[in-house]
Amino acid sequence: MVLELINNIKPKHKHRVITLGYALVVTFAFVLSLANNTSVNASVSYQDKTDYLMLENVISENIEDTASIYPTERIINIRSLFDLVDSYQREKDIQKVLEVKKGDTFISILNSMGLSYDEAHNLYLAFKKVYNPANIRIGQKIFIKGIYDNKLKKLSSIENITIQENRIKSYSLSQNENGQFEAKVIEEELISEVNSASGSISGSLSKSMNSQGVPNKIVQEFIKIFSYSVDFRRDVRKGDKFEIVFENNITKDGKVASYGNILYAGLQLRNEKVSLYRYTDAKGNSDYYTEKGLAMKKTLHKKPLSFQNARISSPFGKRRHPIKKRWIIHWGVDYAAPKGTKIFAGGDGVIQVAKYNGGYGNYVKIRHNSEYSTAYGHMWKFAKGIRPGVRVKQGQVIGYVGSTGLSTGPHLHYEVIRNGKRVNPRTIRAATGNNLAGKDLKKFKLMVSDIKSSYSKMFALQEKNKFAKK
Repeated sequence: MVLELINNIKPKHKHRVITLGYALVVTFAFVLSLANNTSVNASVSYQDKTDYLMLENVISENIEDTASIYPTERIINIRSLFDLVDSYQREKDIQKVLEVKKGDTFISILNSMGLSYDEAHNLYLAFKKVYNPANIRIGQKIFIKGIYDNKLKKLSSIENITIQENRIKSYSLSQNENGQFEAKVIEEELISEVNSASGSISGSLSKSMNSQGVPNKIVQEFIKIFSYSVDFRRDVRKGDKFEIVFENNITKDGKVASYGNILYAGLQLRNEKVSLYRYTDAKGNSDYYTEKGLAMKKTLHKKPLSFQNARISSPFGKRRHPIKKRWIIHWGVDYAAPKGTKIFAGGDGVIQVAKYNGGYGNYVKIRHNSEYSTAYGHMWKFAKGIRPGVRVKQGQVIGYVGSTGLSTGPHLHYEVIRNGKRVNPRTIRAATGNNLAGKDLKKFKLMVSDIKSSYSKMFALQEKNKFAKK
């Protein structure tokens, strides 16, 4: 019966239970022998019984003196009892949280906890079935659960190791019922939470949105959405207003694990309001559209740079050339920006030219449709894979700002060509994408109506509360 119970105990606890069980059996036998001592031939006094119970101290101080008083076999049994109890007491369950530091490896971390190289390597191989521990990075957390030997100052066994990838994903290695280690991926189920914010712009748009609880990543996405039609350096002024509805992905304990999509973005620029709504069509393509279902994102980008605060160093039109020193027509807009700034494709299209082109320096030309093309000059270098015949997406990096060709400093020369004629990139509104139609347009309008009815009153209340606080 006892053996059957012991065999059903988990491997990691079996040796501890056996140890404790043995200690209890010996203790019980020892106490029983004292209690029944009146029935044996040798008589033992009360003082002798007390001395017998204090043997731990006597044994540790002078084993020879003890042997002269008590039978040797009893001393050995009692010493074994105390050794076993000491062994049990010196081990404890621990849970350690380790942060990966520079130079750490998975194996070196386990070695530092007392495991041998072979033990650590076996755990490494078991983990590798779902995650390669060689990929651990500085700052990553590793959770270790096991049994620690206080006397030897090291782990005597491992129950579980968990490597945290991020807030929602981790990799776990645990012992199964047979004592073998198995690895698995753990992903926390996230809850989608919808938030809204609105406010007036005072200073920078970023700071104004941050002050209303909009995180930086969402602010950057907001700017990116509107950068296809709004020049944030020139068009946005103090007193203009913003509205936004966006998603957060939160864990069960309420912590933000990641940010979702912007469902609605609105900008009030003086007397003009631009409202954009996110919609996924029947083919699974997601984009932002105006209230009428027009694909605003597909309007050619006015300033196709990652540095949206780039100033216009030379506008479209007649000017005195800074190098040729004579008045000629400048067929594009120059945006001054630091060397290496990313240059984006102004719209979806196909690369027609990607080469060094005289005064233009490193030059790219993209055909968007039968009506529109765009050109980019003075690049420092082209992005990887940019060559004639390659199809690019709007917002894709095609090169980096430089000062090649006839140039006095790093900048992007940007041109828009309509039906073979160069036009001002800042005034043209070139629709190059597909607008919504049919069933998609019908569903989109219902969605817009729902968003308006749900959030219009909320935005008005937010503004009213801000005014009341003032």
